[in-house]
Order: sequence, then structure tokens, then C-alpha cells
Amino acid sequence: MDAETMFIHFSKHYVGYLNNLNKAVEGKPQAKQSIEEVLKTMDMSNAALRNNAGGYYNHTLYFGLISPKGGGEPTGALAEAIKRDFGSFENFKKAFSDAGAKRFGSGWAWLVVKDGKLQVVSTANQDCPLMPNLEVSGTPILAMDVWEHAYYLKYQNKRGDYIANFFNVIDWNKVAELYQSAK
Repeated sequence: MDAETMFIHFSKHYVGYLNNLNKAVEGKPQAKQSIEEVLKTMDMSNAALRNNAGGYYNHTLYFGLISPKGGGEPTGALAEAIKRDFGSFENFKKAFSDAGAKRFGSGWAWLVVKDGKLQVVSTANQDCPLMPNLEVSGTPILAMDVWEHAYYLKYQNKRGDYIANFFNVIDWNKVAELYQSAK
């Protein structure tokens, strides 16, 4: 991950979603709801709300779970759950990497908790597993942005290289905290 990409990603894309979300909910009941409630009760035909609420939530999670001191592997209950549900950390890493690599176009790879188990899923555009009526659902505990703006300056069209290096910045302690609150 490089500083220029992260600065542009945060200051332009993330802040843009936040500003547009605020405009989309201004004077509406959603303005008083948590972002999770907005997503869970969303009218999926409201394109402005869907895109900007998803973009804001997804990026908030993404930026909150990466760190220059990240990397390694999870420990404790999260490590045990990964082993239980994927067989090994390497199996999880392959499934998560594949979810990001095989997402056609723009989207996200997710590690979610659903019915007490961990699952890897992928969504298109700014959709997220909290939204209603999607093919995937669950409580997100890890998000990887696979939109080109997340990696293009450093990696150009080499999404696989970005995905491989994403594992070097995951803050597993924060992911573990989300896991504890989601299970």
C-alpha cells in the first residue's frame, strides 16, 4: 500500500461517499438511523442511497481494519473459527483472495459472520452483506476493496498483487474484535 493511493482513496472517494450520503438522507428518517440500520432497511431501488451508504460503510470498515503494523495471522477465537470453518488460515486466505480476484469489475471481498459461522463472500459495486435481498448476507468483519481506485496507482492492472499485499496490512486484532461482537 502506498501513501499517495491511500490519500486519494480516503480524501476523494471515501469523503465523497460521506458527503453524498449526507445529502441523500438530509431531512429523511434515515438521517437519524445508524449506518447499519440504513443499510439493513434500504430500498434497493434508491440508487443514490444504495451507492453512497454502501460506499461510506464499506470504506469505513476497510480503512478501520488496515494498519501499517498489520499482517501476520489472527490468534485466539478468530484463528480457531477460521480453522473450524475453512480448515486452515491458508484455505481462508485462498478463498478470500479468490473472492477479490474473481469479482468481475468493481466490488468487495468480505469475511462475514452468518449463523455463527465465518463465510467469504463478494459483492458488486458498493453493495455490502448488510443490504436486503442480495445473494449474500452476514455481518462483515473484514472488507477488501477491489475497485481500481484502491490499487491502480501502485499496481495498475495487477489486482492479484494488490490482494496478496493486502494481507500485510490487515489489523487482525480489530478483525477479532468485530468477530467477538458479531458471533
